[in-house]
Amino acid sequence: MKERRKRKGVVSWNALFWCTLLLVVSSIFFTTTFFFSPFQLPLSPLPFISENPTTISQPTITIRETVILPDQALIFLNYPPSFRFHTKHDLLCLYFSADSTNRITQPPIQLHFARLREQIVRCKLPPRGNSVSLFIKSDGVLPTKDSSTHPWTPLVYEALFDRDNTTIVFVKGLNLRPEKFIEPSTLNCIFGWDFTKPKFFLKSDVISGAQEIIRCKTPKSIIIGQEQSQSIKVTIKEKDREIFPSIARPGLCRRHSKSTKKAHEICICTMLRNQARFLREWVMYHAKIGVQRWFIYDNNSDDDIEDVISFLQRVGYNISQHLWPWVKTQEAGFAHCALRARSSCKWVAFIDVDEFFHIRVNGDLSRMIWHHAKPGHKVGEIRILCFSFGPSGQREVPREGVAVGYTCRLSGSERHKSIVRPEALNQTLINVVHHFHLRAPFVSVDAEKRKIVINHYKYQVWEVFKEKFFRRVATYVVDWQQAENVRSKDRAPGLGTKPVEPPDWPNRFCEVRDNGLRNWVLKNFLDRRSHLLPWQPEFQNRIRKRRRRKDKTQPFF
Repeated sequence: MKERRKRKGVVSWNALFWCTLLLVVSSIFFTTTFFFSPFQLPLSPLPFISENPTTISQPTITIRETVILPDQALIFLNYPPSFRFHTKHDLLCLYFSADSTNRITQPPIQLHFARLREQIVRCKLPPRGNSVSLFIKSDGVLPTKDSSTHPWTPLVYEALFDRDNTTIVFVKGLNLRPEKFIEPSTLNCIFGWDFTKPKFFLKSDVISGAQEIIRCKTPKSIIIGQEQSQSIKVTIKEKDREIFPSIARPGLCRRHSKSTKKAHEICICTMLRNQARFLREWVMYHAKIGVQRWFIYDNNSDDDIEDVISFLQRVGYNISQHLWPWVKTQEAGFAHCALRARSSCKWVAFIDVDEFFHIRVNGDLSRMIWHHAKPGHKVGEIRILCFSFGPSGQREVPREGVAVGYTCRLSGSERHKSIVRPEALNQTLINVVHHFHLRAPFVSVDAEKRKIVINHYKYQVWEVFKEKFFRRVATYVVDWQQAENVRSKDRAPGLGTKPVEPPDWPNRFCEVRDNGLRNWVLKNFLDRRSHLLPWQPEFQNRIRKRRRRKDKTQPFF
């Protein structure tokens, strides 16, 4: 027993030897790794580690590219991962020339978040002979040395990787006529980072081309690394011409889920500019008749539309805003939206914010679609007639909204708009705003006008009409003040090209009194206590007051 107790308090020589050896080896390994390892971590910014912090290259915000549009400049910013995004109040647009020391600053028109760590800053056009950059109030001027500036045309401005291993490229400057196709063999798509170095880019064949949309094969090496290819660009090259300048880095189209049922039965795509004051009514109304999802393509609004969309999102409407700054590209924008909506929407309507589906019989929009596109009929598009409403005697914007305020229209229909199945679209995505081309075996049908039409509140009070037609978003329609295409249906009959209000404007375009939608709206939306409609500002004020009074009466615990 005594011998055993002694051994418990004694460490053997063998154990002592191995412990000492392990300690020595560990010390050598730690010292070697700390001082000589090629995989050593970056130096810490702590002051006792680095005596000369200016030698360390700090990540900075950079200007990636600038695009000069006809009426403004777009500046694309890249942010390092650790940086917070700047707000509109942090930045100034800076205008300067190489031969002058004078510099001009102005607040940006608007800021928009893009994918990854990007931000798009919209600035007014620089004066003739000047360049544009950005001044960050906390950091100073951003250099433009390593960035590129592009005119609006020619330019490859957007791109998407599609799910069939093709890439869809949106191009300004091909100057193709509406609904005309291009011979694919006359073009190539080019993928790379620097198109000035032919050794470092990949060519691929074009499959189809129409209007501003080119579809080409995606190289296998890019398909394999698609998820990591977020910085690669794509452009096109016509035979015997230079490569088109490009700012387009393809995004990913969402894949189909394993479930065959899509998340939404009916969605809407629209493109707008400065229509914020009409958006609440339009969204609330269409939600009531069955629309579940809205894709808002913003064509350079500056009327705080973000605030309206944020409000609608907070109260439960499924809306997303997508900046689409490109001038006169409504057809391309709708094709882009159809691709985005395809994975989650069974049917997508393409209408404007001044257009309202008017269901003339009992039932909602889903019932109307089922009636015209019964299963097994291979219907890919439903075309619905539009009836244009006039100012209806109004001289100011109706406080109750357009559906209640405008009740007099032209007797005949002008054109149609469509509800389409994105899966049925032709590979070219060719469209003329009002309808798409379909792939076989899908067909289009005309909706019965006794069941459903579109009320197009086209000729509103002069204040609204003048703003709307001052700058059209469609590709093939000129500004209404220019003496071109004077007989176009996009013009107001008899108005001419002068931006002067005719004395009888409030009473024009009034051939038929149509109170159908007005009566439906008042029956289904009017608050019986306040006699207000939910999109009126006064209604929201009353709701806030009611909530405040209710909160005050709640017991405090």
